[in-house]
Amino acid sequence: MGSRKHNSAEARKEMNKTLYVAKLNNNPTSPRKTRLMADAIRGMEVDKALGILQYSQRESAPKLRKLLLSAIANWQQKNEGKRIEESNLYVKQINVDEGRQLKRLRTAPRGLGYRIKKRSNHVTLILGSKVDEKNAKIAKTEN
Repeated sequence: MGSRKHNSAEARKEMNKTLYVAKLNNNPTSPRKTRLMADAIRGMEVDKALGILQYSQRESAPKLRKLLLSAIANWQQKNEGKRIEESNLYVKQINVDEGRQLKRLRTAPRGLGYRIKKRSNHVTLILGSKVDEKNAKIAKTEN
């Protein structure tokens, strides 16, 4: 591998050390409904996002809350001894992509059948730490 590619790969690895990812595959709700809750918590601090997801009546809110708790657990695993409040964790990025579709038939009048698409989605949640990003910017400007 060339030195330019090697340097960019090393920089990407360093950047990914400050990101904490959790994924939910084949969530059996439609992507459109899940995106409404994802848009509500995007860019928010973790404690506010947990509160919104806990008290929301939407179908996808409990699943997204569980996913957020999983991402927090991933952060705690990498950063033992640090407190969540001091690191200012926030939802840096959340993507809702389409998953597989189950195609079903519903009976209709006159011997017909209507098609039903049961949609699912994949959710990727990335947490970021404002403290780590600030330290990375300071280190980058010093070099």
